[in-house]
Amino acid sequence: MRANKTEKTPFHLVDPSPWPFVTSTGAFVLTSGTVMYMHGYEYGGTVASVGMIFLVSSMVIWFRDVIREGTYEGHHTSLVQTGFRMGMMLFIVSEGMFFFAFFWAFFWSSFGATVEIGSVWPPVGIKPVSEWEIPFLNTMILLSSGASITWSHHAMVCGNRRETLYGLVVTIVLALIFTGLQGFEYLNGDFHISDGIYGSTFYMATGFHGFHVILGTIMLSVALWRVYKYELTRQHHFGFEAGAWYWHFVDVVWLFLFVSIYVWGS
Repeated sequence: MRANKTEKTPFHLVDPSPWPFVTSTGAFVLTSGTVMYMHGYEYGGTVASVGMIFLVSSMVIWFRDVIREGTYEGHHTSLVQTGFRMGMMLFIVSEGMFFFAFFWAFFWSSFGATVEIGSVWPPVGIKPVSEWEIPFLNTMILLSSGASITWSHHAMVCGNRRETLYGLVVTIVLALIFTGLQGFEYLNGDFHISDGIYGSTFYMATGFHGFHVILGTIMLSVALWRVYKYELTRQHHFGFEAGAWYWHFVDVVWLFLFVSIYVWGS
């Protein structure tokens, strides 16, 4: 008799998980609550807060499961990591299309300035942000962070743990400074998101970029902790690599924002 053999596959056949459903539900509730809040509904802020709690909680638990599967159970083979990289590339492409819509709205409105806004751009009554103050400083900060994350990534590939940690710390500190300066710019701005087409396109584009900076900072902070805990190696460090790719994408988007919205648009 021939003994039965369990055929192994390099692909990871994941166990059933509730977290995709919970995460998508939390994102829907968060979006609905935010729209309600913006339109002045009484419980809009409460609904948005509940959605945020569900979203963050499910993401934390879901990512914990993925880290366990890759670090302790050995499911993230080289073929699985290749699939992760392809998925991250497609995600970044989709994010690029997301920002393309904001650039399209901004240029469409500026090239075809109507009589309702004075037939000029920026519209009458709008005092744009000076591009050579905080925006230019933030540009230098983001470019520096791009250099430091490249240094850290190169150190990781070369197996230099100390320089990997140093580069990550520098990048995260620069990211926090960038976020703080952008918040200061918003608090001291002379116009708001409700001030016509200029205000809405300006704050939607720069605000969503700021959100992506915060998301990238969280990704790099998790990578920093995992490097510190010896969970990432030269061969298995996709979580860090994905964060580095995402950070470079954030840098590139900011350069387009600075040149088009801050410099040209003003």
